[in-house]
Amino acid sequence: MLKQLYIQNFTLITELNMRFNPGFSVITGETGAGKSIILGAIGLLLGNRADSKQIHPGAKKCVIEAHFDLSRYGMDDFFERNGLDVDPNDTIIRRELTAAGKSRAFINDTPVPLTTMRELGETLVDIHSQHQNLLLKKDDFQLSVVDIIAKDQGLLKDYRNAYQEYRKAEQQLETLKAEIIKSKENEDFLRFQFKEIDDAHLQADEQQTLEQQSETMSHAEEIKTALWQTDQMLTGEDNDLVDQVKNAAQKLHNIEAVFADAKDLADRLDSSYIELKDISQEVSNSMENVEFDPQQLQEINERLDTIYSLQQKFHVETIADLLKIKDDIDEQLSHIDNSDAQVAELESRVTKLQEKSQQLADRLSQARAKSAQQVEKEMRERLIPLGIPNVRFQVSITPKPLSADGCDKVAFLFSANKNMQLQPVAQVASGGEIARVMLSLKAMISGAVKLPTIIFDEIDTGVSGSIAEKMAQIMKEMGDNNRQVISITHLPQIAAMGTTHYKVYKEDTPEGTVSHMRMLSPEERVKEIAQMLSGSDITDAAISNARSLLKLSQK
Repeated sequence: MLKQLYIQNFTLITELNMRFNPGFSVITGETGAGKSIILGAIGLLLGNRADSKQIHPGAKKCVIEAHFDLSRYGMDDFFERNGLDVDPNDTIIRRELTAAGKSRAFINDTPVPLTTMRELGETLVDIHSQHQNLLLKKDDFQLSVVDIIAKDQGLLKDYRNAYQEYRKAEQQLETLKAEIIKSKENEDFLRFQFKEIDDAHLQADEQQTLEQQSETMSHAEEIKTALWQTDQMLTGEDNDLVDQVKNAAQKLHNIEAVFADAKDLADRLDSSYIELKDISQEVSNSMENVEFDPQQLQEINERLDTIYSLQQKFHVETIADLLKIKDDIDEQLSHIDNSDAQVAELESRVTKLQEKSQQLADRLSQARAKSAQQVEKEMRERLIPLGIPNVRFQVSITPKPLSADGCDKVAFLFSANKNMQLQPVAQVASGGEIARVMLSLKAMISGAVKLPTIIFDEIDTGVSGSIAEKMAQIMKEMGDNNRQVISITHLPQIAAMGTTHYKVYKEDTPEGTVSHMRMLSPEERVKEIAQMLSGSDITDAAISNARSLLKLSQK
């Protein structure tokens, strides 16, 4: 329930701080006084788009804040899910808009995305304005009414999950078939590519080895010369460096007893001798192993040419990349070879999911058919007292292909006269009749939906007299049923029925025109309703009539 509304610097409102009561309240005021401005401010709290032009001229910032009592509506899950502090007795929603166009949203003083504010707002307030009558032209609205009365939300959720899974599998099947068609078109080319790589018998590490062998054999003479020269320096007859180191070590060993430092030096030379001797042996072996074989070099280079050619053709740099391409092609060919089995398996899954969705859709249809009878009965009961004695109201349910909301197409058919054929309500009902139909629908579904506050913006369009009084009675009954109902009206019959009466009015000031809103006292209500009855020239008869209306409304 809306407890308090604070508006600062919003269009013609410089500051407004208004408390609201439970039950049925009414708001009156002359056309252009600012009632739509208040609705616009509440709309911003429900997540509507903001415009910096809505800020009061000269102001830097606009603030709109509302306090709600949600203690009877069990909405803690929303706050826990969004990590928000929760106080059911005083939930605060605030929207701030700067002249620079920056918009910020808060729930219980915590900044939130606008989508989160919108999600909460949709569960707090329903604003019914004249443009909402256009909902009667929309199939999804009519279907939602039937679902609300059927109380089938759990079943509808199960169906939507099943349908989503079915559609996902169906899309996977379509994708697989498309891939198979494309792959089969390229099958010959894929097999050619696979064979080309496979025939090369590539080994993961051979390229580096072959490149090294090629490099070595290409410089065989240079290598052998350097090795021979090294060997001569180490062990040649004219300069046997290895033996010289050995002899030097022995001479130092001979003087160990008389020169203590000689032993350490001799040991180090011994180690050097062993290392030089080992090096000398490896140099000698390498000399024998390095041979120039033109045929072998040709074979190596031809093998490398094969590898380089494949790498260039497939735009890669390593054998590992080529082997991966081969594996990928092999997988594609495997899909082609096994495509019939894959398609059959996925088709079977699609069929099972479709059957499951259809079963749930059929259960939905049964619940909706039962709900439709209840809607028809209750709408007739509500519309007859509202001045349509010969009303016929039928909920037409016809089958349609499986979709996100089931397999039912719902249309509200209407006839106000005995001899008039039933037709879609939006096509044949007058403005006044549509207003009564929408009020009846709202009254009917409000009992099934936990919606704290409903605001009717001139729901009385096209009606007057006793019909307006009966519409007011419906709104009052809705307000008495643990719900807050606020009606913006121009009709005295509706205004008199409100438990609380607010007036919106304009005032000219040196700074410009400003809109205000205040709660009327009992005597002020009499004057306001009398003015609604007779115009600006309030007569004694209008005053008397106003008192009578107020007295009757309290019974």
